[in-house]
Amino acid sequence: MRTDKIYLVGFMGAGKTTLATALGARLQWRVEDLDTVIERREKMSVTDLFATHGESRFRTAEQTALRALLPIRQVVVSTGGGAFASAQSRTLINRDGVSFWLDVSLQLVGARLSSEDGRRPLAADKATMERLFHARQSDYRQAHVRLDAEHATAGELVERIVDWLERQPAS
Repeated sequence: MRTDKIYLVGFMGAGKTTLATALGARLQWRVEDLDTVIERREKMSVTDLFATHGESRFRTAEQTALRALLPIRQVVVSTGGGAFASAQSRTLINRDGVSFWLDVSLQLVGARLSSEDGRRPLAADKATMERLFHARQSDYRQAHVRLDAEHATAGELVERIVDWLERQPAS
């Protein structure tokens, strides 16, 4: 397992993008948001990609974007909520770097997403979002490290990750 690349995984609204920015600044590493990479490559928003081409096409674009990031080192990658639910993507991520699961409750996700403007296609229907949340828990448990992110600030999570990295044996 390489420790020169970090993948942040977890459900939508868990705080992956916020944490990636803070962690990248702390480590002085590049930061990549997988959804942003997809949008650049596809020349459309994730919302439009879902609406125009459907989830299957989005997942294909997600896999392509993930593969494009594989050669990059000293980078923190914020993944989309469903990226780690794909066995193929999960294998790529866990072989390429260290995966940290931001574990938060469905209640916190709901509170965070209720203030958004519909940018997340799979959160539009509450029942669907709840099913997805529960279905993906077993996938997220396959991350290398679980972070209880329910009550932690981004700064606290950064320090937990840095502490974890410092405890790893030199390769």
